Amino acid sequence: MSAIRPYWQNYIDGKFVDGGAGRLTVDNPGTGKALAEQAVASAEDVDRAVAAARRVHQSGVLAAMRPVERGRMVRAMGDYLLSKIDEIAPVLTLESGKPLWEARIEVEGAARYFEYYGNQAETVEGRSIPLGAGYFDFTLYEPFGVSAQIIPWNYPLEMTARSLSAALATGNSCVIKTPELDPLTNRFFAEAAEQVGLPAGAVNILCGHGQEAGAALAAHPDINQIVFTGSVPTGIAIATAAAGNVVPCVLELGGKSAAIVHDDADLDAFMNDVRWGIYFNAGQVCSAMSRVIVHESQHDELVDRVTALAKSLSVGPGIERDEFGPNMGAMVSQRQRDRAEGMVGEAIRQGASAVTGGHKMNQPGFFLEPTVMTGVAPDMTIANEEVFGPVLSVLKFSDENEAINIANGTPYGLVGGVFTRDLDRATRAAAKLRAGQVFVNEWFAGGVETPFGGYGKSGYGREKGREALWNYVQTKNVAIKLG
Repeated sequence: MSAIRPYWQNYIDGKFVDGGAGRLTVDNPGTGKALAEQAVASAEDVDRAVAAARRVHQSGVLAAMRPVERGRMVRAMGDYLLSKIDEIAPVLTLESGKPLWEARIEVEGAARYFEYYGNQAETVEGRSIPLGAGYFDFTLYEPFGVSAQIIPWNYPLEMTARSLSAALATGNSCVIKTPELDPLTNRFFAEAAEQVGLPAGAVNILCGHGQEAGAALAAHPDINQIVFTGSVPTGIAIATAAAGNVVPCVLELGGKSAAIVHDDADLDAFMNDVRWGIYFNAGQVCSAMSRVIVHESQHDELVDRVTALAKSLSVGPGIERDEFGPNMGAMVSQRQRDRAEGMVGEAIRQGASAVTGGHKMNQPGFFLEPTVMTGVAPDMTIANEEVFGPVLSVLKFSDENEAINIANGTPYGLVGGVFTRDLDRATRAAAKLRAGQVFVNEWFAGGVETPFGGYGKSGYGREKGREALWNYVQTKNVAIKLG
């Protein structure tokens, strides 16, 4: 692997540029040491990026393309990412802390979004509406214009691809604010945009602090739509700023998702779901399986099994973990690691027990032991608030209704799961779970093709699937009186 470049710039109006607010240091979570410097955008930089994107939109160049041609450009961006996977994945690992094999999966996932939405570009069609003799009435879908996209740090590459691909496929221009903790790999989207021939200003990528660049972008009078993934308080602030300009938002604000495990569940298969559900990306996943609600008859065996699983994981620097297997990397920052450890300590004070893990590891970097909590009651903080770390909380239930009530007992509603051999029981649970996506017998079932989004404080709007396309277009009706 070649040495990482020491300084990374922003990308505005087709040029890589310095930031008006100086530089910030990006740390390597696997070592705790400085990795590189990143240009920091000011509010003035945001103005320039929005102006560039607005110019492209007003020129009509993207909307005027035949959709199949626009779709081919979007797909080609994904192809570019795949061609650079050996360069991108190590950078992603070094800046985010995840194992190298996980980083490669993220690059592939990002490319898949461009493939999917590139293929969807020519399927966004209006309809004719019969009004009787003497009228011809039809609908058109038009791009909103300038899409502002504020990206989270847990999947900095894949989450950018998710919104950028759909926005470009529908003819919007974009301004992306990258996360401060791991902004580096977003540079490859700028390179991809240039490679496929998108006009300068169609894609603008800048890193900046939330209170300056993020706030300026969310409240900017010349943006037409906002996509945000992150915390509830920040989501509320963004929605409030957007409301001042009557700008629509898509908000994905996390969750406290539960897997209900019934007495007839296949525990052998379920262990694989736990592995992916809570220890992938060190648990830093909005839709993580952070709670397991298990029937009392299965409780002790399940705890024994998940404890053995957690203890079996090899935890260390992601760059040393290049092969798929039972291993886990660092959390993204010391602050995130310490917050998760603090929530475990609070749960213990409230009466829960850490069967395994719960402590930071005695080694350089931002590592937390894979953790299993038992004795967790539904009213405990750890059962209601997002840990965003490798911490699994196990709760008991005795009957089906109790399990549903516990699962629905938080302000969130992103995903949920039910594990049972009884299809009737599974469909009853799917109907009653207050969540935007329900998994039956496989956590993270689905894919790019399936809509994703939350109920309650998990946000509103849908990403992924064809449903996401409607976030980026407006409906225009044309009614013609015939002579």
